Amino acid sequence: MSIAARVGVAAAVGALLLGLSGCGPEVAAAKPEPPKVTVRRPEIREVTDFKEYNGTTAASATVEVRSRVRGHIADVRFTDGQQVNAGDLLFELDARPFQLEIEAAKEQLNLDQAQLEAATQDEIRQKDLYDQQAARKVDLDKAIAARKSWDARIEIARQAISTKELDLEYSRITAPIAGQIGRALLTKGNLVNAGGSDPLLTTIVSIDPIYVFFNVDERSLLEYRAYRKSQAGEGSELPPINAAKVPFHFGLETDEGYPNEGLIDFAENRIESTTGTIELRGSASNSERRYVPGSRVRVRVPVSEPYQAVVVPDSAILSDQDRKYVLLLNEKNVVVRRDVKRGKLLEDGMRVVQAATEGAEALSPEDLVITVGLQRARVNYPVEPMDDAGNALASAAP
Repeated sequence: MSIAARVGVAAAVGALLLGLSGCGPEVAAAKPEPPKVTVRRPEIREVTDFKEYNGTTAASATVEVRSRVRGHIADVRFTDGQQVNAGDLLFELDARPFQLEIEAAKEQLNLDQAQLEAATQDEIRQKDLYDQQAARKVDLDKAIAARKSWDARIEIARQAISTKELDLEYSRITAPIAGQIGRALLTKGNLVNAGGSDPLLTTIVSIDPIYVFFNVDERSLLEYRAYRKSQAGEGSELPPINAAKVPFHFGLETDEGYPNEGLIDFAENRIESTTGTIELRGSASNSERRYVPGSRVRVRVPVSEPYQAVVVPDSAILSDQDRKYVLLLNEKNVVVRRDVKRGKLLEDGMRVVQAATEGAEALSPEDLVITVGLQRARVNYPVEPMDDAGNALASAAP
């Protein structure tokens, strides 16, 4: 077959196929189904506004145990790190030198008393002679002065005995406070001195209650004072910080959230100009000895009374430049936009939201907020709502 004939046959076959396709029915394009999204209704919760800070724990009392007298340590009566009560015996010094000094002081007292008796008898004798005009006045005055001198010496001797007995008492070194004791820095056989060179024997820290110190910035302090002023009423004076009984919560490095609580009982009397902060102190019970002085903690202080607030998942809030908004469904499951104002973030990932501006419509528990599938949702287009379990919702109506 020639080339021209082949071209003619191909053209005829093409025309026939075009004719056949034009005679069939038209097929309509399939309409896409609305995308599936997960929705959730806003919740109403009672929340309290907080400020958060970093702090450290500290012992409520710390005592350095030192000896008041000189002597050799005869015994150590505690175990390193144990809990002690006030008055518990910690160290014993060799008591024999102190007992010998007491005996010597008593002997000196006996000697002085004997001299006093002799001086008293001499005074009586000189007075009798003077009354009989057989002695001079100067001899009587000397006898009286001698008797008074021995009176004074006896009083000095008695005080010396009291001092020696007190030294003997000090040779038994006891705990001045209750708390946790450190290790013994000097052990049996060591000589301890009293005075300017007295060595440190050990330390005791009182950890119940435990103190929590943290610094508050000046702005937060002013805001909190204004809040307390509004609570006290116009014309009222702010109560002292320890009388206000302001609660606080704190968490250790291993804690989830802020499970521990106490009361703020002290604030410094000035703001530190170099940092613009003021130091506050809180006190918390530590009867279980869970907190150790020097630990780092996270502190949270309430700055408002509890109030009712609307909360939604923080992941549901989108940004449009400086505006925040959420995507809702209307009664026809069509996506609409609602601008909001973000509040505090809660521990479970929920965020407090308010109306974007005064007078604007706020979220309510009847609304349906898109939480998952936000990238598939388009404003003014319908979607298929699903609950958290993946079940389809028939309508956005409550």
